[in-house]
Amino acid sequence: MPKVSVIMPVYNVASFVAQAVQSVLDQSFPDFELLIVDDCSPDNSIAICEAFSDDRIRIVKHTVNRGLAGARNTGIRNAEGKYLAFLDSDDYWDMEKLRLHVQHLDENPHIGISFSRSAFVDEHGAPTRFYQMPKLTDITPEHLFCRNPIGNGSAPVIRKATFDQIGYQSWFEGEPEIRYFDSELRRSEDIECWLRVSLQTGWTIAGIPQPLTYYRLNAGGLSAVLDKQLESWEEVALVTATYAPTFVTKHYPHAKAYQLRYLSRQAIRLRDGRASVDLFRKSMLTSKKPLREEFGRTLTTGVAAYILRMIPTFYRTIERSASLSIGWIQRRRIAQDLAA
Repeated sequence: MPKVSVIMPVYNVASFVAQAVQSVLDQSFPDFELLIVDDCSPDNSIAICEAFSDDRIRIVKHTVNRGLAGARNTGIRNAEGKYLAFLDSDDYWDMEKLRLHVQHLDENPHIGISFSRSAFVDEHGAPTRFYQMPKLTDITPEHLFCRNPIGNGSAPVIRKATFDQIGYQSWFEGEPEIRYFDSELRRSEDIECWLRVSLQTGWTIAGIPQPLTYYRLNAGGLSAVLDKQLESWEEVALVTATYAPTFVTKHYPHAKAYQLRYLSRQAIRLRDGRASVDLFRKSMLTSKKPLREEFGRTLTTGVAAYILRMIPTFYRTIERSASLSIGWIQRRRIAQDLAA
C-alpha cells in the first residue's frame, strides 16, 4: 500500500502533462502511486502519459466527461494511500513536495489538509519569480471563505481520513456513488470542499512555507474568465448556506468584498483597466473590511487599477520596477519563514 496517492485529472493538456507527470516521478519521496484520471480527453494527453514506464502509474478512464471535481472524486475512490495529493496536469511540483508534506502530516496528527506556497510560472513553465503568499496557520472558516489560502488545486496534500468524514452519497447515471468534491460545480469546487472540511470536521488546515507547487498562469484558462469566477464563488456561498446559513449570512459581504478585490487584481494582470477599476469599486462598496484588515494590499490594488485605467502607458513604465520589489520582498519573507 503506497503512503501517498497522487491524483491527476487529465483533459486536453498535451502541451503540459509530460512535465506534470515527470515532476511526480522525480519526487525524493518514492512511496506513492500516481492515479491519472482520463476525463475523456480529446487530444493525445493520455498517449503521452502511457509513454511513461513506471509501475507506480495507474490510469483510470471515464466513459463521459465529468469535469475536474468528478475526476478528483474518481481518483479518491480508487486511491490506496493514507495521504492524497492533487496535481492539476498543467502545473508541476518541486522534487521535495511529497517528502515535506508527509513529514508535516506525520508530525502533526491534528492537521487534515497540508498545503504549500506556490510559485507562479508562465505558460511555458518558466518561473516568474512571484509567489502566492497566504497565511499558513490559524486558518478559520471565515478566513477560508474570504481568501482561500490554499490557493490552487495543486497545493494540498490531504489525509484520506479527512475525506472519509465529508463524503456523501449521490447518483450518477442511475448508480450510487460517493462524492467528496461537489461535481455539480465546474469551478471553485476546491474552495467549497475546504470550507466543508473546516465547518463540518475537527481537522486543522495548515501550510508550510516552502513554495513547492509551480502554478501555471494561463490567460486563456479558467482564472482569466472574471465573470465566471464571481458566478462560481456565488454558487459556493449558496451551497455552504444549505448547511451553515448563519455563517454565510454573517460573513458573506466581507467575503464577497475580498473576492471582488482578488478579481480586480486578476483584471490588472490581464491589462483590463476598466474591469479592474469596476471590480475594485464594487469591492469597496460591498465591505470596507479588506481595507481595514489588509490596508497596504488593498490600497496597492486600487492605485494600480486606477493608474492602469487612466494612464496605461505610465502603468507599464512603473510595473517592472514595482514587480522587482514585490518579488524581492516575497523571497525575503520565504527565507525568514524557513529560518524561523
